[in-house]
Amino acid sequence: DYVVVKMIPDNRLPPRHLHSVRTGKTFAVIKWESPYDSPDQDMLYAVAVKDLVRKTDKIYKVKTRNSTVEYTIKKLEPGGKYHVIVQLGNMSKESSMKINTVPLSAPDALKIITENDHILLFWKSLALKESNFNESRGYEIHMFDSLMNITAYLGNTTENFFKVSNLKIGHNYSFTVQASCLYSGQICGEPATLLYDELGTREDSSAAKTGRSTDVAAIVVPVLFLLLVTLGIGFVVLYMRHRRLQNSFTAFANSHYSSRLGSAIFSSGDDLGDEDDEAPMITGFSDDVPMVIA
Repeated sequence: DYVVVKMIPDNRLPPRHLHSVRTGKTFAVIKWESPYDSPDQDMLYAVAVKDLVRKTDKIYKVKTRNSTVEYTIKKLEPGGKYHVIVQLGNMSKESSMKINTVPLSAPDALKIITENDHILLFWKSLALKESNFNESRGYEIHMFDSLMNITAYLGNTTENFFKVSNLKIGHNYSFTVQASCLYSGQICGEPATLLYDELGTREDSSAAKTGRSTDVAAIVVPVLFLLLVTLGIGFVVLYMRHRRLQNSFTAFANSHYSSRLGSAIFSSGDDLGDEDDEAPMITGFSDDVPMVIA
């Protein structure tokens, strides 16, 4: 034996298992289940969205017969905070949850350029990748001094650069740049952070200069030494050749010196020859010239 029992639907029950499926910068997808399984008729839900920052409310109506309901809430603020309430249209018990939308991205390519008495912060325009960002909103810059453990607000700008002065030697700083916060700092963009060591930067620069000087010296000194050695060897060779030529000329001049004339006698090229050729040729003896034999 068996009996069929049909439960009477209770429209005073709240929606079940309300949760967030996906959250973006300007939307949120939420999901819930009907108060009871397999509704036999369309059910009207009221979705109330309360902006916790702006203190405003919006109500959306959803009519469906599905046991599982998925709904997308649109036109939200990036980085906003919301309280979502879902209940049946007859103002039955409610289910609620809180949603925080994704904030605007951090500016890209944050870098520092060091000048004589100040530094310049540079970054890319956030409007290049965020369609929901207007340049008129601007950016705000903060600085954290790790030595003093102090965070300071430096200012706001609508440009893509910012000048920072009066930095102290030996202090480590952290700079953050983000889309300007709205509504008393409750809706802000993600910050881009960059570390800066004022003393270390100068030391690194000096070390780099010293390293470059050392490298140049390591190349120039051996080259100069080789040049000096080459020049020294060249002078020695020239000096030896000069002495050799001088000695040869002196010996040659002495061999042709005539003490009777007091000068050296040099023959022309045509008269040069063997010493035997310079002596007079003996052709014969005359009978009337006596021959003396010593």
